[in-house]
Amino acid sequence: MRRGNHSSQEKIFNVINYFVFIVYTLICVFPFYYLFINTISSNELTGLGLITFYPKGIHFSNYVQVLKIKGLPNAALVSLARTVIGTLLTVLASAFLGYLFTKKEMWGRKVWYRFVIVTMYFNAGILPWFITMMNLGLTNNFLAYILPYIVQPFNIILIKTYIEAMPNSLQESAQLDGAGYLVIFFKIILPLITPILATVAVFSAVNQWNSFTDTLFLMTDSKYYTLQFVLYRYLNEATALASIIKSSQGPINVNLQNMQTPTSVRMTVSMIVVAPILLVYPYFQRYFVKGIMIGAVKG
Repeated sequence: MRRGNHSSQEKIFNVINYFVFIVYTLICVFPFYYLFINTISSNELTGLGLITFYPKGIHFSNYVQVLKIKGLPNAALVSLARTVIGTLLTVLASAFLGYLFTKKEMWGRKVWYRFVIVTMYFNAGILPWFITMMNLGLTNNFLAYILPYIVQPFNIILIKTYIEAMPNSLQESAQLDGAGYLVIFFKIILPLITPILATVAVFSAVNQWNSFTDTLFLMTDSKYYTLQFVLYRYLNEATALASIIKSSQGPINVNLQNMQTPTSVRMTVSMIVVAPILLVYPYFQRYFVKGIMIGAVKG
């Protein structure tokens, strides 16, 4: 009797649990779905707010036309370059520093570790940051997207904790065989910390891809504009942009005149900016929980 009651209670709980998570998933997914169906629907209906649950007057010319807007392809390349290069360097630097901070024989290990961690709690502010970047020659310089993000204290903490949870015998046996610190790091540590590296890569890639304030403050040359910054400008100037398109002449611009509206510009550019992260993130998701939870339980 008890088993039957227990089994029925479990079934009720599972049904409620699945229902709650399905609803929550739909709530999370719907904004992206809504954005997408509005980019492929009739621009006239989209502008009137008549597209809600399914597309009407399906076409894909918005994407072709928006990509012809001046500066957008170059901004996409800049964003892609800063995301790939910045993520690779951040992951490598965080992994190496996290590994070094696990070594008790490292000179001044505790001092350097605290020096890195304290930067998580104190921020000088935008003006000192801007003056520093300007004095370092990082205005209108692509390196401004890379150098300040290489050392990330939170990522170092994650990797350090992950490495400390690994058996010390792995490194000790390698040292007995004559392996140095670099050999141990590249041939033993790196292959074994793939989950936490994937987690750090997700954090870094999302941060790099979504960042636009550094462009806003540091870049005046349009060739260094990022996709997010272009989106920021287009969201604020979509009406003016649509008016320029309508008043333009030429075979390409006539097509834009017939198709583009302020709403279509906003939504299409937004979708172009969001899509890469939506495609990449699920691939790293399988490492995410394992990477975050490692080291949480001791013993």
